[in-house]
Amino acid sequence: MKYKGTLIVVKDCNRALKFYRDMFGFQLLQDNDGNMELTNNLYLQELGYWEDFTKKRIISNSNQSELYFEEPNIEQFVERLETLYPETEYVNRLMTHSWGQKVVRFYDPDGNLIEVGTPV
Repeated sequence: MKYKGTLIVVKDCNRALKFYRDMFGFQLLQDNDGNMELTNNLYLQELGYWEDFTKKRIISNSNQSELYFEEPNIEQFVERLETLYPETEYVNRLMTHSWGQKVVRFYDPDGNLIEVGTPV
């Protein structure tokens, strides 16, 4: 068996693609009408397809999982996030843990939790 990546549910694949391209540099590899494969093994699936396939509703902002990224220039990243997406909802704004790592946690436009931290 081979792990292929992480799939997140979004309301609009094109809007989500723009966010992940703007903030993380992801690129589109394949577009299957409401299901997208991006670089770095991230998959987007539109909400309607997810609910049709699974017969389950999603819970936005569930805090049950997160996408984790490391960024050495985290201040510049946060500045870009605040400029391009000022409506971002934060779990915590930029902070420093007791072990010295700087982190910011926020939701993407569809309520998926993201953490960006400096390398440890």
